[in-house]
Amino acid sequence: MKITKIEAIPVKVPLKPFLTTKTAHGEHVDSPYVIVRINTDEGLIGLGEATLAPRWSGETSQSCLAAMNQLIAPALVGKDPLNINVAIQKMDQVIKLNPFTKAAVEMALWDLAGKAAGQPVYQLLGGKVRNSIPVKTVIGAFLPEKVVELTQYFLDQGFTSFKVKVGLDLERDLERLDTVRKTIGSDMSMGIDANCGWDFSTACAALPRMEQFQLSFCEQPIQIGQHDAWKELRKFTEIPLMADESVFSVADAWEICRQRSADILSIYPGKNGGISRTVAICHLVEAAGLTCSIGSNLELGIGSAAMLHVAAAMKVIDSERFPADCLGPLFHEADLIQQPLSLGPVTAELPTAIGLGVELDEDQLKQWRTDI
Repeated sequence: MKITKIEAIPVKVPLKPFLTTKTAHGEHVDSPYVIVRINTDEGLIGLGEATLAPRWSGETSQSCLAAMNQLIAPALVGKDPLNINVAIQKMDQVIKLNPFTKAAVEMALWDLAGKAAGQPVYQLLGGKVRNSIPVKTVIGAFLPEKVVELTQYFLDQGFTSFKVKVGLDLERDLERLDTVRKTIGSDMSMGIDANCGWDFSTACAALPRMEQFQLSFCEQPIQIGQHDAWKELRKFTEIPLMADESVFSVADAWEICRQRSADILSIYPGKNGGISRTVAICHLVEAAGLTCSIGSNLELGIGSAAMLHVAAAMKVIDSERFPADCLGPLFHEADLIQQPLSLGPVTAELPTAIGLGVELDEDQLKQWRTDI
């Protein structure tokens, strides 16, 4: 089998007006992503999704299209799509970094591999260790009135696990946590995500004051790379620390494991440059005796499916203790797939069809693509 064409299709899907979100990185109101379609001479088609955000990885829809059309497609057309390792090497040879762009291509190759084998991707990863994946929802860094409305909305939907965005203003962060905890009660799981928003001294002051809210984790309290500061921060709190923006590459994960600077590593194929590298991080973290959790960049349907396959196959991804962030399609006006994924409110169900288990909805694609 040979790759005959790689299509990169820009889309822009808005979030539902009530479900836009706000973090220390800014507000997320729409998603200018890229859908990848890899065609082969045997008629099989693989699907991928580049979940792009310049404030996150430095990639944009336009930079992704340029990388795909000018560099990646010329390097891969004519090659065997089932040799994913070679495809990864060739992408790395023609362009550095760009993890979400490369992940979309690699995701599509795994989809093709599953279709060629007549197996779901999780089976190619060694088989599933769980049939469903516990999930959590997110409350943005909004003022109390909207926080109450959002929290009650998710409670009414049946959600039992929450992540609250902090890292903008400490007193408002505390007020937001108090609001959510009082709304959900004392029994439900709640964690926080500062998205690099605090400096070290603020984090040292914040976390002891936040322990009263029974937090199951604190995600990315300070900037990346400050391993000594992360370790020092542990002296101020018993809340487990989760690294997210700090874990793009396998090398990033190695340094965190070596330094013991976090307790949990938040991972997912887009950020890590593809399914293969997410799996490599999982093996590394398991060997180090630490734990992984599935994070998110608010994916659509294809990207979310890839995350679910990895979460199902990797034991070290402890979604039972740290529920996954696999809810992106629920926040968007469209997911671009024919059959919506089952995402929550308590668990996400694993797609079991061959490949990634999803198919592109051409009508939705036509509605939301930006190149026509």
